[in-house]
Amino acid sequence: MPPKREPEQITDLSRLKAFTNPLRMQLYRLLYAEGTATASQLAEQVDQAPSLVSYHLRKLAEHGFVAEASGRSGDGRERWWRVVSEEGWGFRDSDFADTPEGAAAVGAVTRGIFDTRVAQYRTYLDQAAAWGKTWTDAAFSSEWLVDLTPAELAEMNDEFEAVVRRWRDRGRAAKAADDTEGREHVSVHLYGFPFRP
Repeated sequence: MPPKREPEQITDLSRLKAFTNPLRMQLYRLLYAEGTATASQLAEQVDQAPSLVSYHLRKLAEHGFVAEASGRSGDGRERWWRVVSEEGWGFRDSDFADTPEGAAAVGAVTRGIFDTRVAQYRTYLDQAAAWGKTWTDAAFSSEWLVDLTPAELAEMNDEFEAVVRRWRDRGRAAKAADDTEGREHVSVHLYGFPFRP
């Protein structure tokens, strides 16, 4: 059985706070999707000055989230960037809940992630007709209401992660084999949380 690959768990508050800046979150997500990019390329996508984007990329690099992509620059003038871990990162609220500063950072980062995801889904909804029938029929939005314990919810999360990881690996293998016909980035958002009606 292959080793379980997991996102890096952030436990240091200064590292988590790097993502309280919404632009840094946006740049990280774009770089994760693109694989590699320059500050100028990313600046065009976020409608910001390349110098500002470069500053934020350096800040993400200071905290170990991105690094220079070696072998990409032809003349040495351009800096290409990549994410450090293809598995991404995560954090546990409980690792930061013992201080007001930690709780505030968790709230800011979590809301920033959610806002980014909502904006991404709204963009898809606004552009759905342009994707065509094949993509719109394949796209999904689901909600289930189940009664679980915290341990069962954690187990469900592990199962969802294993499924998504399997499909991500399949897409990467196809891309490596130059099987890119009809492939697009696909964003999958799943949420599981307790609530009381």
